[in-house]
Amino acid sequence: MSEDWQLQSYLQERVQLVDSALDRYLPASALLPEALHQSMRYSVFAGGKRIRPILMLAACEAVGGDIKTALPAACAIEMIHSYSLIHDDLPAMDDDDFRRGSPTNHKVYGEATAILAGDGLLTEAFILLSDPEISKDVPADCSREVIHLLAKSAGSRGMVGGQVVDMEAEQQPIDLPTLEYIHTHKTGALIVAAVEIGALLGGATEQQRQSLCRYAEAAGLAFQIADDILDIVADQSQLGKDVGSDQERGKATYPALLGLSEARSRAHELRRMAFSSLADFSADDCRPLREIADYIVNRSC
Repeated sequence: MSEDWQLQSYLQERVQLVDSALDRYLPASALLPEALHQSMRYSVFAGGKRIRPILMLAACEAVGGDIKTALPAACAIEMIHSYSLIHDDLPAMDDDDFRRGSPTNHKVYGEATAILAGDGLLTEAFILLSDPEISKDVPADCSREVIHLLAKSAGSRGMVGGQVVDMEAEQQPIDLPTLEYIHTHKTGALIVAAVEIGALLGGATEQQRQSLCRYAEAAGLAFQIADDILDIVADQSQLGKDVGSDQERGKATYPALLGLSEARSRAHELRRMAFSSLADFSADDCRPLREIADYIVNRSC
């Protein structure tokens, strides 16, 4: 990796790579039912940073793998993430009007279509991962493990479970273990899955895989703490959605429980933990992962 390597250039290049692949893999807007497929594409292409798929590709490369092998799974995890945001914004959940600076899916297509668009994206992710033609170069046992890891991280023992506990905790007193459960499941589970799947598809050793999972656990929690902080300190143009909505709903957040200063300290501590998990990798191999962890924390701290 050259000395003039820049994170923003790397991220832009990877976003373009992932977006191009998503465009190929998603049903076309003109395919019946048109409104449903347009709704699915509306949220997927609403300007996301693609952190999860980029982390997957970076983990694959860090262990010497070919990112082409991981690209379909990277697209699948972004479909699942997009579905979760559509449902998260619904009136029955967070009732947000804006996401990434644009009206939320249900504001454009209506609640019923938004629900079905989320369902469609979740299902499409596994259609992609189980496509025999797309996965033909991946050993069958590896494909099964990828599908299992992604499904588990998205379901009741991962993201969905974290969302339920998050809703139950609104306007309720909460302790730190419960808050960490919410964050590590609602947000962290997909991030850990992204990195672990990237390592798996890249041919990681067991030691490399464990190290990368520790990295992802720290980075994933730091990501959600940074989001909690941004909800307080950012304006709507920075945040791309309604500011202060967590506070208004009495959401369980690090700043609410520990204060803003302590939340920032915890985010920086997690960044150091993420860095230390990469100690056995060469500086060049793990540079994107280190830089992304740094970016995750410094966007708010």
